[in-house]
Amino acid sequence: MRIVVLALTLIAIFASPAFDHPGPDHAHSFADGVLHPLTGADHVFTMASVGLWATIGGGRAIWVWPTTFMGAMLAGFAAALFGPQISFAEPAITASIVVLGLLVAVRAKAPFMLGAAIIGFFAFFHGHAHGTEAAGASLVPYAAGFTFSTAMLHAAGIGLGLSMRSVAQRIALAPGGHAQGRTW
Repeated sequence: MRIVVLALTLIAIFASPAFDHPGPDHAHSFADGVLHPLTGADHVFTMASVGLWATIGGGRAIWVWPTTFMGAMLAGFAAALFGPQISFAEPAITASIVVLGLLVAVRAKAPFMLGAAIIGFFAFFHGHAHGTEAAGASLVPYAAGFTFSTAMLHAAGIGLGLSMRSVAQRIALAPGGHAQGRTW
């Protein structure tokens, strides 16, 4: 699993990460909002990583961390519309791919609030990028669309994490299994 996550992190870093934000020409509707997070490696990898890391955190992190991401993302969206532009949003999105990917790869356990803060920090920049591209567009439908897709990608990450945990537990409990005290 760690090798897969590290490989995906490297692919995302070198495959023009975070620079796939198409601008206002492609931010007009709910459908545009739904499609946008599904069309870039930065979105797919980051959102799935949030879900995976939340399963590592366990307990309330499984639902609070993804919810925190969506709330902070919407705050970043609003900030882009009504506040100053942030010139380093794209590098922050790139950093989110690396940091969240590494946190998943090493199965980092974080205190609940620290995990929420890390996720919220990066989510703000993802939302800011969405807000920058949506200036002058149909804001509410677009925001609803990308929030919906974000939630689905988080859910996919959570589902993958819970499935991996379940498989690891079955292997550990199987006769002749080689449990080494670590589960997903």
